[in-house]
Amino acid sequence: MYRTHNCGQLSLANVGERVILSGWVQKSRDLGGMTFLDLRDRYGITQLVFNMETNPALCETARKLGREFVIRGEGTVAERSNKNPQMATGEIEILVEKLDILSRSIVPPFTIEDKSDGGDDIRMKYRYLDLRRSPVRKNLQLRHQMAMEVRKYLSQEGFLEVETPVLIKSTPEGARDFVVPSRMNPGEFYALPQSPQTFKQLLMVAGFDKYFQIVKCFRDEDLRADRQPEFTQIDCEMSFVDRDDLLEAFEGLAKHLFRTIKGVEIEGAFPKMAYDEAMARFGNDKPDLRFGLEISEMTKMVQQKGFQVFDSVEYVGAICAPGCAGYSRKQLDDLTDFVKRPQLGMKGLVYARLQEDGTLKSSVDKFFDEAALKEWAQMLGAKPGDLMLVLAGERALTLKALSELRLEMGTRLGLRDPDTFIPLWVVDFPLLEWDEETSRFHAMHHPFTSPHETDIELLRTDPGKVRAKAYDLVINGVEIGGGSIRIHDEGLQKLMFDKLGFTEEEARKQFGFLMSAFRYGAPPHGGIAFGFDRWVAMFAGIDSIRDVIAFPKNNAGRDVMIDTPSTISEAQLKELYLRVTL
Repeated sequence: MYRTHNCGQLSLANVGERVILSGWVQKSRDLGGMTFLDLRDRYGITQLVFNMETNPALCETARKLGREFVIRGEGTVAERSNKNPQMATGEIEILVEKLDILSRSIVPPFTIEDKSDGGDDIRMKYRYLDLRRSPVRKNLQLRHQMAMEVRKYLSQEGFLEVETPVLIKSTPEGARDFVVPSRMNPGEFYALPQSPQTFKQLLMVAGFDKYFQIVKCFRDEDLRADRQPEFTQIDCEMSFVDRDDLLEAFEGLAKHLFRTIKGVEIEGAFPKMAYDEAMARFGNDKPDLRFGLEISEMTKMVQQKGFQVFDSVEYVGAICAPGCAGYSRKQLDDLTDFVKRPQLGMKGLVYARLQEDGTLKSSVDKFFDEAALKEWAQMLGAKPGDLMLVLAGERALTLKALSELRLEMGTRLGLRDPDTFIPLWVVDFPLLEWDEETSRFHAMHHPFTSPHETDIELLRTDPGKVRAKAYDLVINGVEIGGGSIRIHDEGLQKLMFDKLGFTEEEARKQFGFLMSAFRYGAPPHGGIAFGFDRWVAMFAGIDSIRDVIAFPKNNAGRDVMIDTPSTISEAQLKELYLRVTL
């Protein structure tokens, strides 16, 4: 027997019992005639004690154990004289009488403790060691718990978990596909699914009116903290529903996860906000509602005053930072540098202070007198002690910069409380967006998203104004999930393909199987896909989804642990009828 208990299980109730524990040596301490060793497994840490007086040979063996040796210790549970309240097992220790070395370890490349001395690169290379650390292990335990609760809730609500294929057909919309050559069909390729979109729609045609799947998806796109080339979705679809039916159903899932995982009760229906309103007030389509600092447009108010910076642009907007009128020159310069970063592209920052005594001072006093600045303050709701921050430029670019500036000020002012959660449905997205490079419309979500019935005629006359029956669930500024009501009418789907620039032949080649299925009676249906990795990261209180994935890729899309992607042999290339040219 390797163990009778795990390393996080024993307590004062076990004092006097003879036990066997197995695990990894966390660290050891030699104190004269005694050696203390911390033994770790995934359940916790237990202190083992070796006594030089009662068993000197065993104590000498214990002193030679290195970090990460795997051992088996047998002994008696005793009450500790110096209890450690920071450990779950801190009231007891094991008086070891027998010791076996199960596996030896070389010196690990970093210390395997909560606060490691290993950088990201080295911990990624030795991920199997990093996974031994308590914070990483707890993230994966949280992930497991959330997956179990998702399955429990949706199963109780009548959903069936159905697996869909991993080797599918390449589609031209969205991010780049990962493609897989077919040996049995020379010159032809599979693609890895960016989502099970068409398959879950086919399941609705097949009569499976409530589907879900916790599923791997793949996208060949540039990476960042909340992106991985392979990621996990909670993928869902329902039949005979409209938008509000579906939102209500999945609010239930969200509330269940908040209740069971975080112990947070969210009362009432989640608020809804139209896409256009979200962009105007917050500068993006995933607003963080934990704090104010809303954007106000000032274009008409400030133009034609002789200030060329404002007069020459499409849009002028501002936010008001409470209590920041006392910002130093250096602090203002830091904010200016922040908005002038290449990814934001602003040329500068205008500011105005509403002093505690009610007077107004700005960086543009030459062009705007105190009366004009009072109009600014009134529009922005500024109070004595507040700082007004103004940006100008092309509308979309300036709104993006104001959005980032708002989030930055929210962080600096401590307004983004990690223990507060405010969910929001963002709805009524544009159905299509114009792409200047290709001179055609692209689907903002995907080609199967339904327009509002009242906007169908606009799809023929003014496609850019059509609203989609699409929705995103946003929590604290993070897009947790998104979906739409789907097109289930063959004629409307053909019109959509036409507006996306597909010829009839191209549409048939790419999606003929779906169009054919619609001819056999397709129910009204819609669905949503939640970013499972993002949701786990949010509940774990961390920014990067890498830390909630067992074996993630780095920012270059590489798994540095197994050193992939890598080349393959000439024999393999020949089998696949491929030749590599660089």
